[in-house]
Amino acid sequence: MLGLGIYLYISGPPGDILSSLKLSVLCSTVCPRHQAFRGTLKYSTASADRKRFYEDVSISQGEGGLYEVNLDRRKLKTPSGKLFTVPNEALAIAVATEWDAQKDTIKFYTMHLTTLCNTALDNPTQRNEDQMISAALKFLETDTICYRVDEPPGLVELQKNEWDPVLQWIENRYNVTIGSSSSILGPEIPEGTKDRFRKHLSSYTLWSLTGLEFVITQLKSLVLSLGMIDRHLSVEQAVLLSRLEEEYQIQQWGNVEWAHDYDMYELRARTAAGALFVHLSSESSTVKHKLMQD
Repeated sequence: MLGLGIYLYISGPPGDILSSLKLSVLCSTVCPRHQAFRGTLKYSTASADRKRFYEDVSISQGEGGLYEVNLDRRKLKTPSGKLFTVPNEALAIAVATEWDAQKDTIKFYTMHLTTLCNTALDNPTQRNEDQMISAALKFLETDTICYRVDEPPGLVELQKNEWDPVLQWIENRYNVTIGSSSSILGPEIPEGTKDRFRKHLSSYTLWSLTGLEFVITQLKSLVLSLGMIDRHLSVEQAVLLSRLEEEYQIQQWGNVEWAHDYDMYELRARTAAGALFVHLSSESSTVKHKLMQD
């Protein structure tokens, strides 16, 4: 399991990277704990928090134009021992911000961009871009907003009113046909639709696909994920739409307040982390200048 997102950019435009960074460490939730560093600065997912052992965090540009993160004078490494490098300065600054935000104790489970970077660098499942795209497209066959209920009437109407506009948007945006169904088999997705999305996702790097796949697994929806990545939906909107049936049931029957709030914030955090990673892993130096000026 990956770490949970801590960058919530729901208070501004869905693509506002600067707002995302300003809201860092606002929402951390329980997830598998992470391995402390031993000698080489490795980062994994199997140990308790550790006392902060460094004072300064910095970034530097290394071979091939890649960026590195330094804790004091030691270079960060991945769990497999690779040098921790990222493709641009904007992402390096964001990761460095995670490390610099740690107080007396390093809470590895709040360092979500670091975790996603490690996943992209080590590629533990050893998949290539084509395999990741195929995995993403599998979600289209079971997409959250494509499966509809036929009762009760209130939920039927709610799904139609809230999901249909998003479905119409993505069909127009990508010139595809998706549809919806109340059958347990779901709608039959045309091959032309899959081919169109495959072509679009082929423009993503392995890094961006890593973030996108993480978002898709949170929302159980390729449609909502692309709506958010394309800045048609905010994180808050996408999460609410992914939980539409649950929210309806809560309105009807009530809920355990703290548990509901916890689940909602956790899902927002995870989703925001993945979306931010997609943007930062493909951003130009324009973002870098904005971050440095703040």
